[in-house]
Amino acid sequence: MKWNLPNVLVILRIILIPVFLFFVLRIVPGEFVMRWLALIVFVVAAISDFLDGYFARKWSQVSSFGKLMDPLADKMLVSAALIALVYMQYLAVWIVVVIICREFWVTALRLLALEQGKEVIAASIWGKIKTVLQMTMIITLLTGFGTPNFLLPINFGQVGSVIVTILIYLSLIATVFSAYEYTKSYKDVFLA
Repeated sequence: MKWNLPNVLVILRIILIPVFLFFVLRIVPGEFVMRWLALIVFVVAAISDFLDGYFARKWSQVSSFGKLMDPLADKMLVSAALIALVYMQYLAVWIVVVIICREFWVTALRLLALEQGKEVIAASIWGKIKTVLQMTMIITLLTGFGTPNFLLPINFGQVGSVIVTILIYLSLIATVFSAYEYTKSYKDVFLA
C-alpha cells in the first residue's frame, strides 16, 4: 500500500467506524451530546469518502489498495450505521437486509471480475445516487428528524416523518436499481 492522502483517508474512514458506533449506541431519547458526536463522526467519515476519490483522481494517485478498500470502507461505514439505526428502532430490518445484500452482491461481482482479469467497473451514476441518498438518509435518521429526538427543539411531527419515509424509499429504490445496473454490467462474469 502506498501512503498517500487518498489511502490515508480510506484508513481514517475505517478507523472512524468504531468511534461512530461508540457514540451512536449511547444515544438515548432527550440526550443530544452523543447524537451530535455520532452525527459529526459520520459526516466526517462521509466527507472523507468524497475527498479520497477526488484527490486520487486529481493527483493521479489511484491505487489497487484504493480501488479495493474505498468501496469496502464505504460499505462498512454504511452497514454499521444502518445496523445501529435498526438497533435504535429508526429503520426496519428488512430495508437494511436489502441494502446490505446489495452491497455483498456488488462486491461479489467485482471480485469475480477481478479473478477473471477484468477491470473493475467504476461506480455508475446510479451507484453514486444510491450513495448520496443512503448517506442523506442516515444523516437525517441520526438527527432524529421527524421524531421527538430531533437535534433542534422543534418537533417536525408528521411532515418530518413523511420526508424521512420518502428518503428511505428513494434510497431503497436507488439501491435495487444500482444492483440491477451492476449485474447488467458484469453479466459476462457469469458466462466465464
